[in-house]
Amino acid sequence: MPELPEVEVVRAGLEPAVTGALVVGVDVHDARALTRHPGSSAEFEASLTGRRIVGAARRGKFLWLPLATSTPHGDPADAVVAHLGMSGQLLLRAPAAAPERHERVRMIVDHPVHGELGVVFSDQRTFGSLALDPLVPTVDAAPGGWGTPAPSVPAQVAHIARDPLDEAFDERRFRTRLGRKDSAIKRVLLDQTVASGIGNIYADEALWAARIHPETSARLLSTRAANRLLAELRGVLLKALAEGGTSFDALYVNVNGESGYFSRYLHSYGRTGEPCDRCGTPIKRIAFGNRSSHFCPRCQRKPSHAST
Repeated sequence: MPELPEVEVVRAGLEPAVTGALVVGVDVHDARALTRHPGSSAEFEASLTGRRIVGAARRGKFLWLPLATSTPHGDPADAVVAHLGMSGQLLLRAPAAAPERHERVRMIVDHPVHGELGVVFSDQRTFGSLALDPLVPTVDAAPGGWGTPAPSVPAQVAHIARDPLDEAFDERRFRTRLGRKDSAIKRVLLDQTVASGIGNIYADEALWAARIHPETSARLLSTRAANRLLAELRGVLLKALAEGGTSFDALYVNVNGESGYFSRYLHSYGRTGEPCDRCGTPIKRIAFGNRSSHFCPRCQRKPSHAST
């Protein structure tokens, strides 16, 4: 599933192409792409056509395109919200380009500089979605996320915590939330109400960097360990961003269909049996729900108080 770096790469690619663009046409080819939209496909097409996009924003793994209102200089009141799910892609194409193999929705936008472009939502496994959603005020009055100055966020995203790279991320609140959780730290890192955008890959990588076993009880992490983990989370996410995200197959690509290269720098995730880059001990894999955790059994020793 695309995580914060992958979604941010997509957002950054969309931003210059859609900001200021007018939606001149919408075609929904598969209604399953609108599972989070309250209306019909026809209503989605009609409601979006003729609207102007004013930016591209992201919080965690969600991104949205705020739409201009009829009131001059008024803040956007609604947005197109996208969640990529397991295999969703947002691609920029020529307006008359042939349909993508798993194309679900195509928007044609007219940009004042770039002219007409096709914004294509493609999704092989159909777990992703698009929706028109009202914007609601942020609880802390800070901008909703990356790419927007407006203190608002889509209603569907309001319960999602800020991510570690967000300027408004509350470090004290993060440490407090950890201290109240009896669950394993790996499980807590994947809780999008604690910190967003962190998936399996980057949780494993940050825990390896911080030398913390994934089954360590979150509440028993010292302040120093929690701060170290947060610093490593940020470092891993920024490195992944610089490399365009992590691609293991053709499902994750940027808006131009290109893969990311962070997989070259992985220290633990997906490296079962390979030597740890620090100590040479073979990386171990353990079951974690319907997923896996990868760690070094020497560098990340399992504490006696481990929690699952």
